Amino acid sequence: ELKEIVFIIQSQSNSFHSKKAEDLKRDILKQAADLGKELPTVLLIHQMDGHEGAWTILPLMRDFSVTYGRNSSWIFFCEEDTRIQVVKLLETLGRFDGSKEWFLGKALYDEESTIIHHYAFAENPTVFKFPDFAAGWALSIPLVKKLAKKLKSEPLKSDFTIDLKHEIALYIWQKGEGPHLTPVPEFCTDDVNSYKVDHCATTFSNFLPLCGEPVKKEDVFVAVKTCQKFHGERIPVVKQTWEREAALIEYYSDYADISIPTIDLGIPNTDRGHCGKTFAILERFLNHSSSRTPWLVIVDDDTLISIFRLRKLLSCYDPNEPVFLGERYGYGLGTGGYSYITGGGGMVFSRIAVQKLLASKCRCYSMDAPDDMVLGMCFSGLGIPITHSPLFHQARPTDYPKGYLSHQIPVSFHKHWNIDPVKVYFTWLAPNTEESLHGKKVGYNREDL
Repeated sequence: ELKEIVFIIQSQSNSFHSKKAEDLKRDILKQAADLGKELPTVLLIHQMDGHEGAWTILPLMRDFSVTYGRNSSWIFFCEEDTRIQVVKLLETLGRFDGSKEWFLGKALYDEESTIIHHYAFAENPTVFKFPDFAAGWALSIPLVKKLAKKLKSEPLKSDFTIDLKHEIALYIWQKGEGPHLTPVPEFCTDDVNSYKVDHCATTFSNFLPLCGEPVKKEDVFVAVKTCQKFHGERIPVVKQTWEREAALIEYYSDYADISIPTIDLGIPNTDRGHCGKTFAILERFLNHSSSRTPWLVIVDDDTLISIFRLRKLLSCYDPNEPVFLGERYGYGLGTGGYSYITGGGGMVFSRIAVQKLLASKCRCYSMDAPDDMVLGMCFSGLGIPITHSPLFHQARPTDYPKGYLSHQIPVSFHKHWNIDPVKVYFTWLAPNTEESLHGKKVGYNREDL
């Protein structure tokens, strides 16, 4: 029965994202009403829990168990851009015995071991499957109860949340004692308009959001963090690739080099974090750039980014809101920690977010503190949400499953290890490799990298 499915939309509190989640909720309830069925429960995850870690899902298992353990059969999770055919989803879940422990989804796997998964299953990473959240994924209630019981006796140990879908699958697997992910072919990430989706219970609708005209080039100020030892190695890559896409760009270093040119902020380079340098950049943006420039992007000198696509993405966000956007990680979320935007993939700030941050007294606890984590702590304390986009990437294309990247038009990648960064840029990020029609991807030419 439809009423036995609890739908959980992995939503966010930013106005653009919460509206998309509300639209999906309405669509699910309308489909249910049109079937003449008793309406299912549909919840938005950002509304469910006061603590910062609701998006990591596992801390909510005990609530799910207590609230829905008696009258429900399935908890079905999906993203705001997942599209659901309710009738087909009912048929699909109906094939599985809901009295047993099931973990269902579209299977992803690593082709080689990767730093973002702590080199798990290094001998053969393809053996471990984890769900593509964009296709939706489901837990049977007996499994939810088991997880809730385990969490009660053994609180979450991990300090960091880096790739939630992999970490949840590992937690459920319990070193081989729990269920593996069962792949479900009806959970799909093909475009909703594709000819391939006739059998699909879920599809995916958004490769790169566009909400009107892209923001103007002059509305995005780009700050590149570098240091003297990388001037000769990394800056030429930026200049060969994405620099031309930026109308406003400055390079911040520990040494003024007029050939680039770089600006010496008077902050010595540190081997660890770069908190002092980042806060100096934020001060400079507020005090020395045009007050009409609504957006700031801070990137590392080994970040590869498409400013062209970022301008499209930013058309969906209100610059009058405090926006802090990028790839979200979490620290200590099981114990009241905070979320943060990981720096290597690029950190995007609305001017008002920078104003609110600098008006507060929140600053670096040391000059070499990790800047991205300190910013997360500060914004958390100010009640300004971290806004996640899966299109920003802290690592290289080879560090992500091909199936995951296949339904993205990425905005950034990071690191030059064992790759040709210029080739990566022109294969994955350059405007001329993207023939986009209404935000949908067509005719990608991506060789294996």
